Amino acid sequence: MRTTLIACVALLLITPAASSNDLDEIRASFEDPVELVGPGVSAAGQTDSTAPVTFTKDIAPILQRSCQNCHQPNSVAPMSLITYEEVRPWARAIKVRTSLGPVSDVMPPWYIEKDVGVQHYLFDPSLSDEELDKITRWVDNGAPRGNPADLPPTKPIGGSSLWVAGEPDLITVTEEFFVAGDQADWWGDIEMTPIGNTEDRYVASVEVHEVNDVLNADGNPADRETVGGRFVVHHMIWITQVLDENGEIVDSTFWPVHEVGRNADTFDPEGARLLAANSRLVSDSLHLHSNGRDTKAHLEIGWRFHPKGYKPKYKRAQRNLGNAVDIDVKAMERDQELHAYYVLPEHTKITTFEPHLHAPGARMCLEAIWGINIQTLTCAGYDHNWVRGYEYAPGYEPLLPKGTILHITGYMDNTPRNENVTDPRNWQGSGNRSVTNMFIDLGHGVAMTDDQFQEAMDERVEMLKLTKNDVVIGCPLCMVKPEQPTVERAQDLLTAAETAQEEVVARVEAAREALEAAEEALQTAKPEAKHLVTREPERR
Repeated sequence: MRTTLIACVALLLITPAASSNDLDEIRASFEDPVELVGPGVSAAGQTDSTAPVTFTKDIAPILQRSCQNCHQPNSVAPMSLITYEEVRPWARAIKVRTSLGPVSDVMPPWYIEKDVGVQHYLFDPSLSDEELDKITRWVDNGAPRGNPADLPPTKPIGGSSLWVAGEPDLITVTEEFFVAGDQADWWGDIEMTPIGNTEDRYVASVEVHEVNDVLNADGNPADRETVGGRFVVHHMIWITQVLDENGEIVDSTFWPVHEVGRNADTFDPEGARLLAANSRLVSDSLHLHSNGRDTKAHLEIGWRFHPKGYKPKYKRAQRNLGNAVDIDVKAMERDQELHAYYVLPEHTKITTFEPHLHAPGARMCLEAIWGINIQTLTCAGYDHNWVRGYEYAPGYEPLLPKGTILHITGYMDNTPRNENVTDPRNWQGSGNRSVTNMFIDLGHGVAMTDDQFQEAMDERVEMLKLTKNDVVIGCPLCMVKPEQPTVERAQDLLTAAETAQEEVVARVEAAREALEAAEEALQTAKPEAKHLVTREPERR
């Protein structure tokens, strides 16, 4: 039974030399999406089952795209999958692990369910049905090598030092931790660490690596068969602060939680977070977990900045969605549900979804409730060995109006079927340890003003060519005809009032002229006054 936490450098689909321009190009590719047809697939999307499948022509490109960021020499995976000689012994295991679906143990570790919610994400290494079919046919046909001339160019490799979001502009190094092989779990503070920045900079991405001495001289994890045997930092909740000469906090910024297996974090291109000059790293929640051998380790934080002069358009949105207080997970039961809700205080663009559960966690779904409308935005399986964050592709981020109710549902499996659970006969409650539970969505988002929100919805309608008969997941008001913006509406009202005033003035003037004409006509037509003779009455 597994008792260690498996971890891996993120499977981001960009090269080690990726720059901020590369990320911009990746995002831009989603603004005008096109349907891609791969080798052996007809224009109708049907795989040609008669085409021969070989390693060099068909399988190597799949491994390069979705596997080799981890499965390379001196990296975190238990085997390298670059050459045919390295891959061939694992052919049947590859077929089994890639075909599991979005559940624990699937490879590559990407758990988004493909039959519900938004289906467009950045850095998605998951395999298509066509790719899975190729792997199955290749293995079932004896895993042939193929023509060496068909091999794609070798992908650059960097071992465990690979910065998957691109070479950092600045690297912050923490103090060194020592964790004995038989040490119990430990939580606590770390030494306040200077970030190393002397000026304010806005952050495009942040990525955290654990660097330790577990790899032996041959570049392989020593004493452990699992990837989790390498790491000792289970997680770190952290912020950066700036202090004045009196030790008072003058600036503080929260950053994404570092966890084993976590991918790099990128921020909305128009909603970057500020790393203030002379910041320091502060954490009162570092969790160390023994990997079974004496280990020295430290963390390295890679910062990638926007160009100087950059100013964000949006501010960070609030999203306090979860429950870590009164969780109740019964023994020997699966499909137990946990629920949490949050009302958005501002118009919000959700940029990432990040389920956070503990060992019994098997799945989490995110819903948006607006009036009578309920939309499932994302469902993802969960494996506590591989903590993933899912970044929505540009043009597909949920756009939710103020007042929307966010609802997350967690599905817990506390049975022997879940290998992450040490002893499923035990009831589990809330807590920090992996044998207790948390239930949180740690995703990001940006807040929008009324005008920004309407602008984003208009762009969405134009990008997707939506009509009044369309329904788009994650944008409940996209097809609602908006009122005019406040300024334009006020201008129209002012113009209408001015026009009405001019008309009134014109009518008054016309009435005055008519009155004067009538009086003049009356004077002209008036006869001279006639004097009547008064006769006294006759007296009798």
